Amino acid sequence: MVLLGAPGAGKGTQAARIAERLSIPAISTGDIFRSHAARGTELGAQAAQYMDRGEYVPDSITNAMVAERLSRPDCRQGFLLDGYPRTQNQVDELDAVLARDGLSLDAVVEITVDAEAVVARLLKRADEQDRADDTEPVIRRRLEVYTESTEPLVAHYSQRGLLVRVDGMGQIDEVTERLMEALAARGIA
Repeated sequence: MVLLGAPGAGKGTQAARIAERLSIPAISTGDIFRSHAARGTELGAQAAQYMDRGEYVPDSITNAMVAERLSRPDCRQGFLLDGYPRTQNQVDELDAVLARDGLSLDAVVEITVDAEAVVARLLKRADEQDRADDTEPVIRRRLEVYTESTEPLVAHYSQRGLLVRVDGMGQIDEVTERLMEALAARGIA
């Protein structure tokens, strides 16, 4: 499963909840990037340069990190990708990685939110978690990049019959229940 939505839509929070309920790993590219950066790996240093500007990390770096993560044994019974894919190139790479293992996606869930609510959420998170990458100009740039790069994937996955849209506004528990109901309606429980 893939979880899509603008930065600040609640993907990380909801990914953890869905993964726990379905007993599958939640794989966040943001967490993978930050882990590599914190460990001082070459890929992490490269990723940090882009993240600090609010830009997407290039596909070559992202695809390599995600493919390695999906090869781990805990992904054999399913997984949830949070923040990947974000470009058509990444969609194609994900399809190729899954096909090599005889797998395919069951659903692509888009959490929809109001843009101004996202800015407010991320500014609050920046204060609470001391995240230097969550300044207002960077947040607004990330939203622009999302619109330019990722929203076309919504149309792509919709055409493939995989897209499930869920309203991400409201209390966390309410959004979780809407997500679980939408997944159950697709036979994912």
